[in-house]
Amino acid sequence: MKIKLLPSFIILASLFFSGCSEDLNTVSTMGRLTVHLTDAPFPYALISEANVTIFKVDARYKGDSMEGDENNDDNGNSFIVLMEEERDFNLLTLTNGITETLVDINVPTGSYDLIRIYVKGINVVLKDGSTFDLKVPSGEQTGIKVFVKPSINVSGEISSDLLLDFDVGRSFIPKGNIKNISGITGFNFKPVIKASNMSFAGTLSGLVSTKMEDSEIIVLENAMVSVYEAGTLEEEPIMTAATDKDGKYTIMGLNAGSYDVVVELDGYETQTVEEITIVSGNKIIQDFDLVPVP
Repeated sequence: MKIKLLPSFIILASLFFSGCSEDLNTVSTMGRLTVHLTDAPFPYALISEANVTIFKVDARYKGDSMEGDENNDDNGNSFIVLMEEERDFNLLTLTNGITETLVDINVPTGSYDLIRIYVKGINVVLKDGSTFDLKVPSGEQTGIKVFVKPSINVSGEISSDLLLDFDVGRSFIPKGNIKNISGITGFNFKPVIKASNMSFAGTLSGLVSTKMEDSEIIVLENAMVSVYEAGTLEEEPIMTAATDKDGKYTIMGLNAGSYDVVVELDGYETQTVEEITIVSGNKIIQDFDLVPVP
């Protein structure tokens, strides 16, 4: 985001490991890996669906290469197939902390630093029923490459969790006049997916509201919450989300560290809070009280 659908566009499902090759039977040490899908929310009230079909997922294994494996890359690293099954997702249903498990399977222990997601059937449906089918640049043939930093290490002792945040706001670029539904002429699809190793990640959550003259608190829907690495407000946000009908937002998969957060909504002054500290494995609460533009 500054448009983020998953909501968001931040939240989804069980994807990964259903089809490892027979070569994996030679590996004696296995560990558990789970992969969850989520989305950063799409801020437009004019959109009812942002659909994508995922039909294959594989991961680059940084252990010993498997000789004869046709999935080996130029450096001898093996790509292990985690899933080969068509699954349809409306990314707008995976927002504000809602996730769906894509994969939950045993894989060889070791380090994984790259995920490839193969997609097709991309379309956006507006509230009036209008549907726009989008072209997939390379996701259907070579997969969308998502680097995992830091790499996720799978051991035989505990389950390792990976979160994939499909940023709808930055992935689905609207064309035309987006102020009204009749002015939208289509969308370009430029996939932006962030992988977060949940062993090193935390969550930012809170409420966006405004206070009326009579002190009544009004929650604000569709406010855009943008997260920046501390001191980088002039650059692109690393994650975004939109508040739901209750004024709440949730951004998962933030690596431990310091962040600046900006909240925007038409008719209200932009509010910025700097140096919010995210702690691994913790949920940090940050509320925002927006002031109406005079």
